[in-house]
Amino acid sequence: MQAIDQKDRVMYWGTGRRKTSVARVRLVPGNGQLIVNDRPGDLYFQFNAHHLAVAKAPLETLGLENEYDILVNAHGGGLTGQADSVRLGVARALCQLDPDNRKPLKTEGYLTRDPRAKERKKYGLHKARKAPQYSKR
Repeated sequence: MQAIDQKDRVMYWGTGRRKTSVARVRLVPGNGQLIVNDRPGDLYFQFNAHHLAVAKAPLETLGLENEYDILVNAHGGGLTGQADSVRLGVARALCQLDPDNRKPLKTEGYLTRDPRAKERKKYGLHKARKAPQYSKR
């Protein structure tokens, strides 16, 4: 699904989630900038090359890294979870852009949501699995 914003630019969007992080991603034609929460992506991800590479990976797979700007609203979790959620959102937006993009993104694993989350705490235990110290006497 696409929409036209006030400047008559075509926009594609996708939502990515990882752990407790949620990223609402918009792709607009541009020159490859990453803007997260109204801040440049390298500043937001603290100049961490791994987080930046993860966020832009779907565009690089398709060779479109200099053709679209990535505008993100991210909240929840930490930087790693947010970077992974941005990757999923960008991949979903690229599938809206062209359905033929789905196959290469799927083979790279960019369209798979990581289901791992924190395990709940159980009663009688300190944490999810940490038991009180055993005392024989």
